[in-house]
Amino acid sequence: MNKEQILEKTAKEYFNSGNDEFNKERYNSSLVLYFKALVALIDLYILKNTGNTPSSHTDRFKITKDKFKELYFILDKDFPFYQDSYVQVMSKDLTEVIKNDAEFMAKKNKIELQ
Repeated sequence: MNKEQILEKTAKEYFNSGNDEFNKERYNSSLVLYFKALVALIDLYILKNTGNTPSSHTDRFKITKDKFKELYFILDKDFPFYQDSYVQVMSKDLTEVIKNDAEFMAKKNKIELQ
C-alpha cells in the first residue's frame, strides 16, 4: 500500500470506529477517533496537493496555515477539544462537530468513509 491508500484506509477505520463508540454513547472515545480520522483526511489532502505529508501536529499546523487556510481553521478549532478529551467529559454535540468536520474533509478528498 502507498501512503495515500494507507491514509484513506486509516481514516475510514478511525471514522467507523468513532461511529461504533458514538452509538454506545462513549463520546470521549468517539471524539478522539473522529479527530484521528480528520487528521488522516487532512494529511491525505496535503499529500494529494503537495506530494508530502506532515511529520507532526506542529508541521501540520504550519503547512495548513501557510497553504490551506480553510483546513487550518478547522484544525485550530478542533485540536483543543481533542486535547481536552483526555481530562474532560465530552458532549454528544461537540463530538458531532468533530464528526461533521471529518465528513467535510472526506468530501474534499472525494472519498466515502463508510
